Amino acid sequence: MGTTGSTGAGGGNHEQPDAETLMRRVVDIINNAKPIPLSATVRLENRDEVVELMNEALERLPGELRQARWMLKERAEFLAKVQREADEILESARVRAERMVQRTEIVREAQHLATKTVEEARDEARRLRLEAEDYCDQKLASFEIVLERTIKTVQAGREKLHVTPLPAAQRGDLIGAPESEDAEAADEAFFDQDS
Repeated sequence: MGTTGSTGAGGGNHEQPDAETLMRRVVDIINNAKPIPLSATVRLENRDEVVELMNEALERLPGELRQARWMLKERAEFLAKVQREADEILESARVRAERMVQRTEIVREAQHLATKTVEEARDEARRLRLEAEDYCDQKLASFEIVLERTIKTVQAGREKLHVTPLPAAQRGDLIGAPESEDAEAADEAFFDQDS
């Protein structure tokens, strides 16, 4: 194993080469091996170094595989965490958007309801005003009829008074005399016109 120390990274302060670096050294050694004269076979002069490099690479390979698996696991966990955060952000944005839409819908519905209420109140006020006007018109019409009848009765009574003057003897009796039954009868005749 003394060869490894000489082919290593050069001391205890530096990191030891990984399995890939060791394998590349082996490949370089084999590629640089000199062929045997008059043959296709190559002569591997530093066979012990190649074997030692291969053994060291095999020893390091499981650890590096574990580290690679750990890095892959870390990467997968990181990606999952990022995906969860992204999903949470999207969900939060979706909920916020739904709330904004709901608020907009509530405002729109409130505005619609307010407009409808105002229109109904105006319609009701218009209806009540028309009913009040109709009621007043009917009452005024009935008062007008009563007044017309009263005016006619008054006119008829006045005409009757002008047409039938009292005889002179009766006029003298009435002056200073208490009311007689004839006067009461005349009053009753006057009021009979009203009926």
